[in-house]
Amino acid sequence: MMKVNICFWILLTCLSISIATALGQAKQPNIIIILTDDMGFSDVGAFGGKFVPTPNIDRLAKNGLKLHQYYSAAPICSPSRVGILTGMYPGRWNFTTYLDNKKHNKNAEQIDFLNTDAPTMAKVFKNAGYATGHFGKWHMGGGRDVKNAPAFEKYGFDAHASTYESPDPDPAITATDWIWSEKDSIKRWDRTEYFVDKTLDFMQKHKDQPCFINLWPDDVHTPWIPRTEKEYTGKFPMNPEEEAAFKLVLQEYDVQIGRLLDGLKKMGADKNTIVIFTSDNGPLPSFRGSRAEGLRGSKLSLYEGGTRMPFIISWPGHVPIGKIDETSEVNATDLLPSLAKMAGISLPATYKGDGVDRSALFAGKPSLRGKDMFWEYGRNDIAFAYPRAPNKSPNLAIRSGEWKLLMNANGTDLQLYHITIDKKETTNLSSTKPKITEALRKKLLNWWETLPKLNSN
Repeated sequence: MMKVNICFWILLTCLSISIATALGQAKQPNIIIILTDDMGFSDVGAFGGKFVPTPNIDRLAKNGLKLHQYYSAAPICSPSRVGILTGMYPGRWNFTTYLDNKKHNKNAEQIDFLNTDAPTMAKVFKNAGYATGHFGKWHMGGGRDVKNAPAFEKYGFDAHASTYESPDPDPAITATDWIWSEKDSIKRWDRTEYFVDKTLDFMQKHKDQPCFINLWPDDVHTPWIPRTEKEYTGKFPMNPEEEAAFKLVLQEYDVQIGRLLDGLKKMGADKNTIVIFTSDNGPLPSFRGSRAEGLRGSKLSLYEGGTRMPFIISWPGHVPIGKIDETSEVNATDLLPSLAKMAGISLPATYKGDGVDRSALFAGKPSLRGKDMFWEYGRNDIAFAYPRAPNKSPNLAIRSGEWKLLMNANGTDLQLYHITIDKKETTNLSSTKPKITEALRKKLLNWWETLPKLNSN
């Protein structure tokens, strides 16, 4: 079903060449997508966070546009990343939960890796003449006992440096088959610095060519392992899931975002680079909701705490400075068509993404999305055991304008919220608004039934 006609890429290449010709010598903008790992809506100061000062991320927000209604494509990493990369609902590519070993993936009705037929942002920009790099966590195939995942080049990337959950782990950070090891030559607390350096080096090597870069650090995902030389707090090993450790990791993460911004300025690329800062899914642990502005749920939940993410976009001279948009909805699947438009790249009619071009919104013109958003998380208890009530949500959800409906795929546990008034999802209106509930129930099931049934083979 999801086979993409080869004509798509031939046509895309031709269109890109035509556009480049039309643009003459005008240099297209660089694009850097900073995808934080498990960052809550209100972790950083710019979104109300009070854990530690985050002056550098706040600086990015001050020089750009903040969105308060940006949604990830899933409440967990693997499908969330597929949504951004393809501009399509991850269920279309057999992702509804995180990737693990082959046995887990099969039991969870989950594919082992992203199909290389999938259209990706990297392919789009590479065919338009961009240099493309992926630096950071991948988690869309490879790692553990999955040894046959396609190489990064198959997804459109010219260069890469990634963690063990990828087809080609970087030996400097993968001494063992796990998130971190004391044997790693690049220590856990220096991981983001390493990826920032890779990003800046890549741009320096391609300074005469526009660059598209995924900077996807695995901070602030647990285990939180802060540096001990200067941040030593008197106890070691520090509990890798306690708030003190989280604060130190967040503090260092902010420093590294500052190094990125300073590096762009130093090389003269700050004025012609679109920088996006966001997260793949909600926090865990959430410290009683304090990492998500009190929103219900966390990572692994389709409540707002699992899917509503901080979002900043900066592009001097093109994106408003210091503006906050609290009303315009954006989905992760919107990034592909929006960024392509901002870079002057036309997508062929054969591309059938789920996203909406939101480039006008990014240019400072607030607007409602005008298209429903859908989510699915997990298809059985193997992939769907956590979190516990009250943060455990049904496994399907739809946001339709001011309304949000959640339900299980078998029709149970209907929950309706007036989400623009009740963003913390406190009052279930399904029994008092039966017509709205029924209409959204039908829409949600109709969407779900269009998805391919998972086939791990």
